[in-house]
Amino acid sequence: MEARAASRARQPARSGELRIGISGWRYQGWRGRFYPKGLAQRRELEFAAAQFPSIELNGSFYSLQRPESYLAWKQETPPGFVFAVKGGRYITHMLRLRNVETALANFFASGVLALEEKLGPILWQLPPALPFDERLARFLAQLPRDTRAAARLAKQHDARLSGRSWTEVSQRRPLRHALEVRHPSFQSPELIALLRQHQVALVVADSAGKFPYLEDVTADFMYLRLHGDAELYTSGYSPQALALWAARIRAWRGGKEPRGAVRVAARSPVSTPRDVYVYFDNDAKVHAPYDAHALGALLGKAPASAPNAREPATRAAGARAPARRAARRTERKH
Repeated sequence: MEARAASRARQPARSGELRIGISGWRYQGWRGRFYPKGLAQRRELEFAAAQFPSIELNGSFYSLQRPESYLAWKQETPPGFVFAVKGGRYITHMLRLRNVETALANFFASGVLALEEKLGPILWQLPPALPFDERLARFLAQLPRDTRAAARLAKQHDARLSGRSWTEVSQRRPLRHALEVRHPSFQSPELIALLRQHQVALVVADSAGKFPYLEDVTADFMYLRLHGDAELYTSGYSPQALALWAARIRAWRGGKEPRGAVRVAARSPVSTPRDVYVYFDNDAKVHAPYDAHALGALLGKAPASAPNAREPATRAAGARAPARRAARRTERKH
């Protein structure tokens, strides 16, 4: 009996899966810095996917993509890779969560399901001017919870997707959803209860103080978006800041909560290990891929192949940010 107890004590604590990556991958300012000089643009996803086990796909936020694009992205990434897919802004920013039945069907029919085993969480980012009200409960109730349910929903697409839809899946897989809020009214215990009811993860969004920051655990996984430590989208993370994030992630993976967690509701009653997805969105000065590598190294997730050079966490004051072209980027932001 004592031997068995000692054996259990020596076993390492269980932890959830960890995926650290970047938000988007096609940025002109990264070429010749993160991406090697001369690398063809068509191979940038292949290069980035060799560095990170997951990437946020942002083009789906701006417009409905096509099945052939999703199939190509699936083909260009290695086995075991997972995409997080950003839900369409037509649903969140234009319809503002009202009368979204057809829009949801169109989103899931656009090719998302063609990713099959490489489809990870769906991210729903709400606009800063959208407050917390009854719309959210209705929206969450409409979200499909597995790929078969998503395929049934996709078959209800409208004529705009005729001849360009994808409504089949090879097997049933769970679908995870994450919600990023940006209006102060979401700092409410009622939001946490609602998200826990629907098992939707509240995004831990580090936005340099611009948007609400909450660490309430609401699902069996955590979804982190690191937009910049001191300045939104542009500042990098110091070694000290990354060490703090590593400590938080260790706690969440182990089924615990970080010391001093910023919450508006009681601790989660569930203490089982959690998967954690982390995406760096501070792309403007090429910080994102290097910060992702540095955080991965702290957590024992260093990539098999390193990038061509390590960018410093803080650049000289005179360093100029690369141009940020908002239009016509298939992976564009934020």
